[in-house]
This record gives sequence, structure tokens and C-alpha cells, in this order.
Amino acid sequence: MDKNLFLYDLAVVAILKNESRYIKEWLDYHLLAGVDHFYLFDNDSTDDYNEIIAPYVKAGLVTSTPLPGGSAQFAAYDFAVYDWRFFCRYMAFVDLDEFIFPKTGQSIVETLDEIFSRAPEAAGLGINWQLFGSNGQKTADFSKGVLERFTRRAPVDWVVPIPHRDIPGGNSQVKTVANPRKIFLFSSAHFPTYFGAEYAINEIGGRVDSYCNNPVTAEKIAVNHYNVKSREEFLVKVNKGRADKDENYFTVEWFDMYDRNEVFDDGILRYRAARAENFSLPSDEQRFFRVHDALTKILSAYASGQTFSLETALTCRAASSLLCEKFPDDEHFKVYENASLAAVLNSLDGMNFADVQLLLSELPELLKLPYPAVEELRGACLQIISRTMDFMRAKEFWRDFADLDNLRRLLEAWR
Repeated sequence: MDKNLFLYDLAVVAILKNESRYIKEWLDYHLLAGVDHFYLFDNDSTDDYNEIIAPYVKAGLVTSTPLPGGSAQFAAYDFAVYDWRFFCRYMAFVDLDEFIFPKTGQSIVETLDEIFSRAPEAAGLGINWQLFGSNGQKTADFSKGVLERFTRRAPVDWVVPIPHRDIPGGNSQVKTVANPRKIFLFSSAHFPTYFGAEYAINEIGGRVDSYCNNPVTAEKIAVNHYNVKSREEFLVKVNKGRADKDENYFTVEWFDMYDRNEVFDDGILRYRAARAENFSLPSDEQRFFRVHDALTKILSAYASGQTFSLETALTCRAASSLLCEKFPDDEHFKVYENASLAAVLNSLDGMNFADVQLLLSELPELLKLPYPAVEELRGACLQIISRTMDFMRAKEFWRDFADLDNLRRLLEAWR
């Protein structure tokens, strides 16, 4: 797919609470590393978070969404995927104490492109942690940033059971950067469930099927995880609780286990300095014109008889709807939107199960469109659902069968 069809090459999704002391450094670093946009979910912050991010919001770099309540992390990630997956070529899912570090010296996107060029069928990349310790600091010195204060970490391959849970921890754990159009849902902060038979890899192309990648691979890219910081800051973290579950197992025992300082590593500081030398950002207008040009080229090819994958057709539909919203007085974008819907209809033959799941997840948005082809799409989806239910019945996947049956009933009732 033409990468220019996406508004953003790489967006980062994060949920946060009372991170105003850290967020500027985190945003600035990731902008230098090649992130185009941030989808931030504010989980009941009481600090000056909104004031700190205001310039980034105004510049179009941050979309901030309030998300109150406990155990909100999976919901935040799912919202981001469902709402914005067709606007971002890649999405990364990390926390505010995690920094994606391409050891190639390139941008994150350039590093991802190189890794996926060797495994173009992969849906995501599991990037191993590199856990940094306290550098012996008991109190917080906010006159310096996190990257400057904490320059000592565990050995690359350090793996240890998580206290009270008896599952692998340490640097074996991964965080995910993925094609968001391949993601079904999140039930782990580290690793999504993908559609169908889609799967993730590590940086050397090995398959990753869970939140762990062991043996650890961190030669090309890593997630520097500043999990404990100073003892004072860790105690604040303990009191704040967790975003992914109600249970909070951060304890002094955890600090003692994860406060690892064996290896000096300031590579991320040198990377940041090098990236800052020639840093620039495209404007929003440049991004929209780039999407417009790519969409025009693709739909012209479609008008000449070329067919596309479902993913490409749905991305064209989302891009045309985005342009309709951005330029509501320009009628020709409605023509694009209608043509994109026709391309979706023409891409339905030969779909695999992952395509079916993607189509059905996007169906509520498609059915809102004010075009005659929507009724044809509804009929086609009823046929697809019927065939998929036959498969589910044969495999005795009764939960999935019931979900599809409910959707079938809704579509039959809809006019």
C-alpha cells in the first residue's frame, strides 16, 4: 500500500495519570525519533497535564482524550485502534516511562520498515524491554530529565520471574508496534490479539506469540524502560496504582528486584543529540495534501480496472471521509468517498478470516455512509456472515457463532 495514503507514518498510543513532570521529555524524544502523532488518554490526572501538553495539541501533534475510571488501559488501546487505525501506518503502544530506541541510528519508522521488509506478512513487532535502574538515587532530582538521570541498566538478557505471579519478567517482556488494521483487541498491555492467523515477529524475524520474547533480541531496536527511577519516584508510582488492572503488585520487593544497574548505557542520549541536529516536522496541510495526492492516484487506478485488497480499499474509504470532514465545501471528496466504498465492495472476493474480521469491525462506520452502495454492502455482509457461521459451527466455536448470529440479526433488521 502507498504509505502516503496515511496521515501518519507512526503514532504512539498511551494512557497516563499525573505524568506532567515527565511528559514533555517523553514527547520531545519521540518526535525526534520519528513519531508523527500521539493519542493520549488521560486517566483522572490531577496535575497540570493539560497545561503542559497544550502547545502540542495546538500544533496538531497530540490528541488528548479523557478516560476516567479503573483498569482503563485496554479500553484506551482498543479505542485508538478502532477510531484511528486507518490514519496511521504503524501504531506503538507504550507507557510514559518507556522510550522506543532504534539502535540503528535511523528513525523508528525507518527501522520498522527495514525489519518488516524481511517479513512483509508480519502484523506487528514485539520489541524487548531494556530495564534501567535507579543509578543509586534515593530522591528525585527534577532539574534533569529521565534519560540523563538514569544511565545504568540490567544486562541485555536479564530475565526474572515477576514477584507473586510466577511468569517471566525482566527484559523478556515486549511492547508492541503494529499495523493497527491487523489488531482485533487488547487483553494485555504488552501484546494484542490479532485478526485471524496474523502474527508478530521480533527484530530478527522470529515469531512472537505472547508478551515475552526470550531469548531477548535488542540489537536493532529496544524499549528503554525506566521502571523504578529513584526510590522516591517509585513510591509515588506505588501509590498511583496501575492502569491495566485493579491489582497493584508494585512493592518494595519489586523495587529491589528491578533496580538493576550493572551496565552503563547512554546510547539513547547520543541518539537524541544526533537526531536533533536536522529535525523538522511536516505541517498538517502538507500531510493532508500528501493523502489527497495518494488517494487520487489510487482511485484513478481503480477507475482503470485495478483491484485492491480489502485493507487498501478500507484505508481509501477512511482517507476520503477524512478529507470530506477537513474540506466540507469541496464536493469532489464525496465522489472519492463513494468510489472508495465501491472499491470495498469489489474487494470482498477471496477474503481470508482476518479480512472478514476487519470488515465486520468497520461495518458500523460503513453503514453510516449516505450512498446507495451501502445496501449492497449490507447484503454482501449477510452472505459473508452466513458462510462464516457455517465455519464456526463446524469448528464448534460457539461464542464466535453467537456473536455473528447477533450481528446477522441486526443487519437483517436494519434498513
